[in-house]
Amino acid sequence: MKLLKILFLIPALLPAQAVETVQVVSETVSRSARLPGELLPYLQVDLQARVTAFVDSVEVDVGSMVKKDDLLVKLSAPELAAQIAESEAKVQAVESQRAEAEAKLAAAQSSYDRLKAASSTPGVVAVNELILAEKAVEAARALVKSLEAAAAAARTSVKPLRELQGYLEIRAPFDGVITRRGVHPGALAGPNTAPLLTLEQVSRLRLVVPVPEPIVAGLARGARVSFKVPAHPGQNFSATVARIPRSMDPKTRSMMVELDVANSGGQLAPGMYPEADWPVKRTRPSLLVPPTAVATNTERSFVIRVRNGKAEWVNVSKGMPAGERIEVFGELAAGDTILRRASDEIREGSSVASK
Repeated sequence: MKLLKILFLIPALLPAQAVETVQVVSETVSRSARLPGELLPYLQVDLQARVTAFVDSVEVDVGSMVKKDDLLVKLSAPELAAQIAESEAKVQAVESQRAEAEAKLAAAQSSYDRLKAASSTPGVVAVNELILAEKAVEAARALVKSLEAAAAAARTSVKPLRELQGYLEIRAPFDGVITRRGVHPGALAGPNTAPLLTLEQVSRLRLVVPVPEPIVAGLARGARVSFKVPAHPGQNFSATVARIPRSMDPKTRSMMVELDVANSGGQLAPGMYPEADWPVKRTRPSLLVPPTAVATNTERSFVIRVRNGKAEWVNVSKGMPAGERIEVFGELAAGDTILRRASDEIREGSSVASK
């Protein structure tokens, strides 16, 4: 027992070791991390026929630059034209019947008015004749209303057919470039067939970057990020953080952040895999020490703090590098004095003195 006490007191009895010390610094850490990404079109759509029809002509091809509402494909559907002609013929027939019924109503109304005027003289018109004339007017009026409803229904049946006929012309929904062509004249197209064309907007692109969980803190919309692509070595491009999903991918533990890229010059293309210099910034100040101040053995990582002339081991974990220093987390405070070069040869409780 006495031997153990003596061994415990040995470090305190040894002369103080001369060591080089530094102070723990508190600063906000910022740096950049090289992250891979992918360029995607800002808008992309597969253009498909909404009605079953034959391709009459294709006005564009792969690589064609188009403007919004430009005609891209013309389709032909003879059956649809026949249906429209038949429906319009029904409308005309009902309208003709309605015009005839209105003429009969006018005649019946005129007869009724004459009889009613004559009935003011007693004995000229029988009461029964006046009642029959009135009923004839009511019947004619009912027929006119019925034919008006029929005409409206006939016109309504033509409207959707006209709209379907409008679908025979495929137009560009936005400015862009044709990146794929799937049909040629004479082909049968329809809602269940392959897309006719693929249109992409490339004057503006989306840069999608999977940001790892350890560095997602501090993301902000509007931040500028520079990136490079293998197709243009040595040239820097820039993007703006636009959409932050605030949700991590459970498989990769990363957040798919989208950035907007202006590409009016057309140097960039969807499908390119750039490398982004992602800015990493802590949201609060961090404790920084020289890398040599952190010692690691099989059990732990630690720094050696000097307090009242004695060495004190403090467990820490490493963060990200910041220039010539490194971020650490542990029971430390800004201004603490620690050894510049930590080593497990300097035992806890031993006397130390700054050089």
